[in-house]
Amino acid sequence: MVVAYLPQLEHEDHPYLEPATHPFAGRIGGNQDFIVDRNDPKNVEVLKEVPDAAPRMTLAEIFDLQGFRSPDLWKFAMLECVASMMNVFLSSWVTTHPAAPTTSPKTEAGVYHTVTFFSPLFGGITNLLLTPLLIYTFSPSSGGHISPTITLATFFARIISFPRMVLYLAGQTLGGALAGFALHSAYGTREFTVGGCHIDTSMVDPNDGLVIEFFACLIVIFLAFGVALDPRQANVFGHATAPWFVGIVLGVVSWGTAFTREGYIGASLNPARCFGAYVASSFPSYHWIHWIGPLAASVGHGVVYYVDPLWTEKRSLP
Repeated sequence: MVVAYLPQLEHEDHPYLEPATHPFAGRIGGNQDFIVDRNDPKNVEVLKEVPDAAPRMTLAEIFDLQGFRSPDLWKFAMLECVASMMNVFLSSWVTTHPAAPTTSPKTEAGVYHTVTFFSPLFGGITNLLLTPLLIYTFSPSSGGHISPTITLATFFARIISFPRMVLYLAGQTLGGALAGFALHSAYGTREFTVGGCHIDTSMVDPNDGLVIEFFACLIVIFLAFGVALDPRQANVFGHATAPWFVGIVLGVVSWGTAFTREGYIGASLNPARCFGAYVASSFPSYHWIHWIGPLAASVGHGVVYYVDPLWTEKRSLP
């Protein structure tokens, strides 16, 4: 578009366009670069409205319920709903297969030539490629959490507020449910299983599945924070590469936990994904595993994050 030059407007104050950026300490891939200085008096009003625009919030700031009245938070929660819906549908669809009893491999190749191996392999590749692209797309607005696991982890690390956590969890879970309705319609039946969301309880005790889920989520949380939220890594990896490392972590963990034990086809890593899968099929008795595992891992990581924080107070010399 060509804009005509008008000399009479040269010295007039007029509005101009700029990218809509939002300071947020919990932005995935931002390495806490997109924040404001908590100690700068000019940022008082910003932090009053968006307390998680800077890290290291106090308990009063974390649990300030004024955030529920913020139109921006509701808008961002809606975006998380959309991101979760797309993520859950595709990552579930690629690992969906007809429900069937678990059978032991009968050849020398063992599990390595069965659907038990190849289904999570394709699921891992999908996670590796899809997750970074979703983060790139949604992180400038909502922070690109996409999964309740990341939202819970950032809350217990004190870098997002309680209202944001509640609204994001609601949006992500709703997105998973909407994806579940679409998955059921697309597959045409409820008789199927989804990789990462199925345990054969005749072969695997649900408590054993909880242990795997806990450690898988703990690995994902620690590594995601290390590459995508640690401010000390911003100049090492850069904002462009961090989302790909998060995708690699998800891909490796989802694949690597899927075929070692018969009857267990991988860690969920994303409660909203399995919630959507169960909406599409049916809710098993062990569905609580996919929430308790990430929650416990988030609390454990939060304790370590509190003991060894990423930020320190720097005092100027007199």
